[in-house]
Amino acid sequence: VSIGGYEAVIARCRENFGIVEEFVDEQPWIHFLAKQKECRSRTSVCLQIDATDDQVDCMTKKLAAENVAVDIASYRDAPKGIRIWCGATVEPSDLRRLLPWLSWAYHSAVEQ
Repeated sequence: VSIGGYEAVIARCRENFGIVEEFVDEQPWIHFLAKQKECRSRTSVCLQIDATDDQVDCMTKKLAAENVAVDIASYRDAPKGIRIWCGATVEPSDLRRLLPWLSWAYHSAVEQ
């Protein structure tokens, strides 16, 4: 299925990043790993969580156990957090479905 070529791919990536950016702006517990906007990847979005390393691990395990996100943990050499693929292969509606699960996993993990 084609989404319409180069221009559409760029537009999809921007839309996807915008969905995550809006979520991050609305939540006090999640932040971009890259503090400077111009350094943030628009496709492999890396986020930090205001939680202990164990709580972040708990979050990612909960998301995997629910079959929501099975490879969302940050890279092993990066600070603990999550990464979300926002490239053109991801439907914006899927990102919108993911974000409430992130809130659920965060609150579940830190309130244990």
